[in-house]
Amino acid sequence: MGGPVDATELTAIDDLLRRQWLRLRGWVAELEPRTLARDSAVPGWTVGLLVAHLGRGFEALAVVQPTAAGTAAQSLGEYVAAYRDGAAEIDRLTRELAERIADDPLRGLDRVAETGLAQVTQLRETAPDPVVRGLRGPIHLSDMLVSRLLELVVHGDDLVRSLDRPVRSDDGPLDPDAVRIVAEALLEVVVDRGGWDLEVVDPLGWVRIAAGRVPLDTDALTSAIRARHTSDSVPDLGGMLPLL
Repeated sequence: MGGPVDATELTAIDDLLRRQWLRLRGWVAELEPRTLARDSAVPGWTVGLLVAHLGRGFEALAVVQPTAAGTAAQSLGEYVAAYRDGAAEIDRLTRELAERIADDPLRGLDRVAETGLAQVTQLRETAPDPVVRGLRGPIHLSDMLVSRLLELVVHGDDLVRSLDRPVRSDDGPLDPDAVRIVAEALLEVVVDRGGWDLEVVDPLGWVRIAAGRVPLDTDALTSAIRARHTSDSVPDLGGMLPLL
């Protein structure tokens, strides 16, 4: 997103995050206990751990605090780049959360989400798009919310890929607008680093490639993104991907 944004745009991002959460929450509610015990598409995690990880995004929101006046914000790309170094910690915290909510996972997720979203409401009262301190450094609140939306979309899709359950576009766990925003944000990270003029063709396909969920090959890449000008071509992104 590149913040700061105006209050109207921040409201739209906030609303989309909440809408995506409710859509995914309703889908998760239909999963049976035996399904939660299955291996997921994320190596080393069961479906239950993957579901618990949805709550980690909101726990991260719950501890976000305002920064001192004049604090410079990281870009979304810089913030997301720190995920890789924190992989072991993310795994540990996810397992701890799964244990804490094991007696009633859905209600536990609801409590975590309510706490995180309540903190967003308070932060929005401090400035139109304040610079806040997240777990991985200072970032505009709008970009922080997009990073949480990214978590819901990527891991919501992980759930889809983990289950033998038909998904229709009208009742699936992913909001098409959320997928589009996340895809554009991930492409913006690539463009900022390389300076190319690219656009998204297949939002979910690009999210999967950028997040390392499918192998990177030329056909898949050129089906997901393209150069805006016909005289250009999609660059070789092998040294840059996956972003997550």
